Amino acid sequence: MTEVVIAGIGQTPVGEHWETGLRDLAFAAIQNAIKDASGLKPQALFAGNMLAPNLSRQAHLGVLLADYAGLNNIEAVTVEAAGASGGAALRQGYLAVASGMVDVALVVGVEKFTDQVGAGVDEALATASDSDFEAVHGMTPTAQAALLMKRYMHENNVPADGFANFALTAHANGAANKNAMFRKAIKAETYAKAEMVSDPLNIFDMAPNADGAAALVLTRRDLLPSEFNHPLVKIAGSAASSDTLALHDRKDILYFDTAQISAGKAMKQAGVVLDQVNFFEYHDAFSIYAALSLEAVGFAIKGKGWKLAQDGSIGLKGRIPCATMGGMKARGFPGGAAGVYQAVEAVTQLRGQAEANQIAGAKIGLVQSLGGPASTAVSHILQRLD
Repeated sequence: MTEVVIAGIGQTPVGEHWETGLRDLAFAAIQNAIKDASGLKPQALFAGNMLAPNLSRQAHLGVLLADYAGLNNIEAVTVEAAGASGGAALRQGYLAVASGMVDVALVVGVEKFTDQVGAGVDEALATASDSDFEAVHGMTPTAQAALLMKRYMHENNVPADGFANFALTAHANGAANKNAMFRKAIKAETYAKAEMVSDPLNIFDMAPNADGAAALVLTRRDLLPSEFNHPLVKIAGSAASSDTLALHDRKDILYFDTAQISAGKAMKQAGVVLDQVNFFEYHDAFSIYAALSLEAVGFAIKGKGWKLAQDGSIGLKGRIPCATMGGMKARGFPGGAAGVYQAVEAVTQLRGQAEANQIAGAKIGLVQSLGGPASTAVSHILQRLD
């Protein structure tokens, strides 16, 4: 397999872009990524998107974005894996370059939640669950997370404020991220007084749906232009795994098998062990997902993931910094673009360009995207090359 490096990154601020369309958001991120890659021309485009056919009434998105960006006659496809769509698109771009079939791949994630409001958004999100056995009964992603969190708290004797530091950590990190939707730290008392959404899930236990686009340019090291002057970051490992779509079909709903399997395979490919990982960009669409991901990957034993937030281990100066630019909770959750944002933020860390959020001496980052309650998990190990 050919070594794959990330030559360019680009992103738009995450938020409510009422006046900007899906294609324009993506175009802005694409332009920035290609410029950052010193003008490399992509031969293939992989678009990560979750909800455009439902919310934006737009299918065939990969071709639309290639056309709008002036990338005529290239291969262009859309990749969908619910909330892991961006991570899955990155994996497809990686495989294309690693196989030698494509010299330069463009990965772009984009989502436009504000193309609809109200019940239509919940209905669209529910399509990521089993429509015949879950969605038909009114099950939504928020309700799924609440069920998992309730059971987790019961089985592990977690206090009411046990998940608070996931939100506090994310918002503290997001405060210094100019592209984050929420750039204000919160206090423990703010979390304690927060509105309940679906017991025991309060509004600070879930990431806000948002609009945004992010992009990456992937290539081989020998194809980098002479003017390329960024610290070099490679994709050292890439893996994906799937589980049952319906929660009731799982042996243990409180263990994310896919997170464990995909992270393990990615680390094995990269030749690294957990202790060498300097930071973890986990999928914190809900606080309970963050806790379960920490356990599945191996940073905490089963039932104790929440304690890594409580004792400060996931902070920027902690044992395993997580959500270093605010995560989905503070940066915002732009659906199918979320996984690409995670990768862009990880590259920013590894280049040493994260400013106030910089992890000192960061060399290796683990990025993990989940589709639904880990029905899909896509993991990447990104590594700085010195």
